[in-house]
Amino acid sequence: MDAVRIGIVGIGNMGGAHAYNLARDAVPSLTLAALCDNDPEKAAFCAERYPTVPFFSDYRDLLSSRSVDAVLIAVPHRLHAEMAIAALEAGLHVLVEKPVDIRVSVARRLNEAAEKSGKIFGIMFNQRTNPLFQKARELVASGALGRLKRSVWIITNWYRTQAYYDSGSWRATWAGEGGGVLMNQAPHQLDLWQWICGMPSSVTAFCDVGKYHDIEVEDDVTVFARYPDGATGTFITTTGEYPGTNRLEIVGECGKLVLENGLLKHWRLAESEKEARFSSSESSPSLPYIYEETKEQESGGHVGILESFADAILLGKPLLAPGCEGIRELSISNAAYLSAWTGKEVSLPLDEDAFDALLDEKMRHSSFGKNTATEAPTEQYKRRWQVNW
Repeated sequence: MDAVRIGIVGIGNMGGAHAYNLARDAVPSLTLAALCDNDPEKAAFCAERYPTVPFFSDYRDLLSSRSVDAVLIAVPHRLHAEMAIAALEAGLHVLVEKPVDIRVSVARRLNEAAEKSGKIFGIMFNQRTNPLFQKARELVASGALGRLKRSVWIITNWYRTQAYYDSGSWRATWAGEGGGVLMNQAPHQLDLWQWICGMPSSVTAFCDVGKYHDIEVEDDVTVFARYPDGATGTFITTTGEYPGTNRLEIVGECGKLVLENGLLKHWRLAESEKEARFSSSESSPSLPYIYEETKEQESGGHVGILESFADAILLGKPLLAPGCEGIRELSISNAAYLSAWTGKEVSLPLDEDAFDALLDEKMRHSSFGKNTATEAPTEQYKRRWQVNW
């Protein structure tokens, strides 16, 4: 096989951008072989833009058509796992948009289906392609910072207007989207947070619903995390501040990293702070360190994840973003919701039954379906989908 035949399920903003890039041969090892959406307007759009690409109005017909080797799933979040499991069971490789689903319990079933299928299962965590985050991960994993003490990520440059939330009937509803800023905008950073710093052992969170917008889900969140080794982390995000901030700070016994404004700043202590703390005769010494800066370079973005997916299928290379890892950031967001709903610290792994029961209650009272607006397809990757400094 020289190229993987891939079909796209869901031709909204993300699916439309993926279709455009594949159609213009941005990833030569992937051939756009099918398109699928249940919206007649999307069918008309695809007929005009991609007249030679087969179109399906039901994803099940696409899965059984034998016209593709893989599918890229870009539908509303709550449908991700359902469609991905069906595709894997049909013998197809799967690349799913983030988040992997809205429930850890469902994501777990998807991981089990992927393992059983033996097929390639990836997730569109495109910000893992950014060299600055890759270097930060390497430095932490190498022990350059020593034992981590704390991390703080302020990611508040997700500013959105009410028009954004009104642009799709599924947006900002419990039944349609499964959450707000934690479920839509923040999954990339939650994934990178755990990718670099590891998984927390517990989460305490405050999720303010409709603080800045007329929506039924959260648009302002503060998460406090504890880690097994005693480290702590704070994650702050919102869609209601302007201008916003994107700053990740990671502190260890041997130094500090700061990622902000397209720079990775590294303070490397000459000796462990812990050693100086107990050996120095001074009350507030100036500890020697080496300072280094790394500027942001071109990132692979969405295309990089598509290339990684194709290479895994054709060449057996490891995925940069394995789909089975999607459950990690979802565990953090599910735990944050459960903490906010119960007013308690939530241990990880979380009580999936307790979370599902409370989410079901939210969904029963959701306004999803009252707004009939739909997202128009786009043909470009928007800047806000990359790393926004």
